[in-house]
Amino acid sequence: MQRAMELAELGRGHVSPNPLVGCVIENKGKIIGEGYHEKFGGPHAEVNAVNSVKDKDQLIGATVYVNLEPCAHHGKTPPCADMLAKLPLARVVFSNLDPNPLVAGKGFEKLMSAHIRVDQGLLEERGRELNRRFFTFMEKKRPYIILKWAETADGFIARENYDSKWISNELSRRMVHKWRSEEDAVLVGTNTALYDNPQLNVRDWTGRDPVRLVIDKQLQIAEGFHLLDGKQPTIVYNEVKGNIEQKMVEYVKVDHQDNMIEAIVQDLYARRIQSVIVEGGAHLLKSFIEMNLWDEARVFRSPVTFGTGIAAPFLRGHLVHRDSFKEDEMLVYKRVE
Repeated sequence: MQRAMELAELGRGHVSPNPLVGCVIENKGKIIGEGYHEKFGGPHAEVNAVNSVKDKDQLIGATVYVNLEPCAHHGKTPPCADMLAKLPLARVVFSNLDPNPLVAGKGFEKLMSAHIRVDQGLLEERGRELNRRFFTFMEKKRPYIILKWAETADGFIARENYDSKWISNELSRRMVHKWRSEEDAVLVGTNTALYDNPQLNVRDWTGRDPVRLVIDKQLQIAEGFHLLDGKQPTIVYNEVKGNIEQKMVEYVKVDHQDNMIEAIVQDLYARRIQSVIVEGGAHLLKSFIEMNLWDEARVFRSPVTFGTGIAAPFLRGHLVHRDSFKEDEMLVYKRVE
């Protein structure tokens, strides 16, 4: 099962909105096949694993290990549970029941009906962590929200003129591009867009660009800014105009009387965007923190000092990981439930 989860991780950044799934087939103590869900719309992990078995007679009495309950519905591909049920397997072991109501135990039942032994719960917590974006989306009806910022050694996120270049080092910034390639979307506010003119792509990494999201209530961002260059899908949440799309830039009007952030989160859920990195300035980050609307925070702490400036956000969370990128320290927090 550990190997299945290692394989599943290889699909990160390529399979959303589907979950990460890996599969290992074993017979008589020997791995005879393995595979993972490689890209959205492509064959699922179980299909790739079965196809990798050279001698199909070895499937007689074999055990399939997969980190998520095999699907039981027709989507882009046929149900994996149906495919497995037709094989001469002895056992299927999986970590987590699929929270998708289209599956939710139905894969389990199909396999049992085919007289295949089914065991569930092996490395269950690790499986939930692997697919925390998928579980959050299905159970909480919203994207998995990651807050990200860089702060100086004396606790500032930007200078008083909103300049935040360059707090973190080149290696840290490259890691941010890797993160962007793994998530569905990245969100900034008006000040970040105007003062930093970010591209919000993965030019320093290999992978897909995220959907760019920007809150620009009064449409202050003019043509010529990177966010409006039409090079990748971009959504501009505002209070002025909506239902307009031009050059891969879509304008979505949000009623000012509603909570704008909650409205945006609901819109992202409707669009099946499962994860978003909030890279905005202090005001936007603090808004998410005050609403307790976040799951994970990734903070770079640099030895650079500003003396004065805009204070970095303060949050309460569990420190779950610490790393170093040259002189920068990277801290990862999880929200306290």
